[in-house]
Amino acid sequence: MTAPSTLPGGLDVTTFLRDYWHKKPLLIRGAYPDFEPPLMPDELAGLACEEGIESRIVEKVGANGKPWQASHGPFDEDTFARLGDRDWTVLVQAVDHYVPEVAELLKDFRFIPTWRLDDIMISYAPTGGSVGPHMDNYDVFLIQATGKRRWQLGKFIDEDEPVIQGIDLRILEHFEVDQDQDWVLEPGDMLYIPPRIAHNGVSESDDCMTYSIGFRAPSADEMVTSYADYRGEQLSEMQRYADADLTLGNPGEVDDVALERARQLILSSLDDREQLKQWFGRYMTQTKYPDQLIEPDEYLDATTLREALAEGAEIERALGSRFAWHDEQGTYATLFVDGDGLRAPKALAHLLGSSAPIPAELADDDVAAGLLAKLINRGSLILSDD
Repeated sequence: MTAPSTLPGGLDVTTFLRDYWHKKPLLIRGAYPDFEPPLMPDELAGLACEEGIESRIVEKVGANGKPWQASHGPFDEDTFARLGDRDWTVLVQAVDHYVPEVAELLKDFRFIPTWRLDDIMISYAPTGGSVGPHMDNYDVFLIQATGKRRWQLGKFIDEDEPVIQGIDLRILEHFEVDQDQDWVLEPGDMLYIPPRIAHNGVSESDDCMTYSIGFRAPSADEMVTSYADYRGEQLSEMQRYADADLTLGNPGEVDDVALERARQLILSSLDDREQLKQWFGRYMTQTKYPDQLIEPDEYLDATTLREALAEGAEIERALGSRFAWHDEQGTYATLFVDGDGLRAPKALAHLLGSSAPIPAELADDDVAAGLLAKLINRGSLILSDD
């Protein structure tokens, strides 16, 4: 399945990537004409009450009388009963991991590498509901599903920008609105906001639902730490600091020569392109919620898989599972799946790393059948008999 050539609303993807991606906001009116939300507010509230699903409620004034109170789910009916009819927001993370119809929206954004996609967060707010002026460290597309929300955008924010202290939210102390970027979004409208652009969204109706499609943007700290841990597990105890070229000097001094020895040891240990590839593919396909991948009740091998497919079962990607690939020389590729790396025929790796249907005929090949069974047994694929 090829990547879409246009954004919802018709803008050419090449133009968007050149002029807007990571550069400046973009408002697309009517990106989704006659948008029909796959999830309604009461269903969203139901998800927020479930164990294991990440959710928050943000109130402009909390139950303790203090401003900007955030609480974390799961919630119950009593929580929603006390909230009143304005000035609060409920947010549910990764709804695409639980509702297939929500996950379908991601196909419109597959011109961005799939391993960059994070999840779809959905928020509901009555009039006045907001999470305050803030900035995100990642790109986000905001689709207005129901009701109206006013979005005000400001300047690019650096890491030293002060935030309100004493609350469990990173709300900006100072927020200056760009008067040219002050819009009310209605159902079907979509707004793209690049990283670190200050923004504030406030509900202007009693039925405001917004779908936020976010992208993974790990920090340098996270990446360096993860890669160092990955390489550290592979390095031999025999690889140690050494100074065969040691000369007489001041015993208490850490001199430049010693620093250069340490630098070379670290760089030579980390600068391995093959290992970087293996780590990065695994790192960027790690699942957001590993416990969500459910192993089947019975272990499958290639034979039992073929039997199930012959009886009408279908192979599907598990919601929340992540696939990517990197071609090797010859006919094989490394297939990255949910934080692991597996050797696979290129054609199979490319298919699984796309959003295309997985045909039953793939299991006619012994290598493919074995790999598919393995991925089903670990919960990355599911065998559906619907």
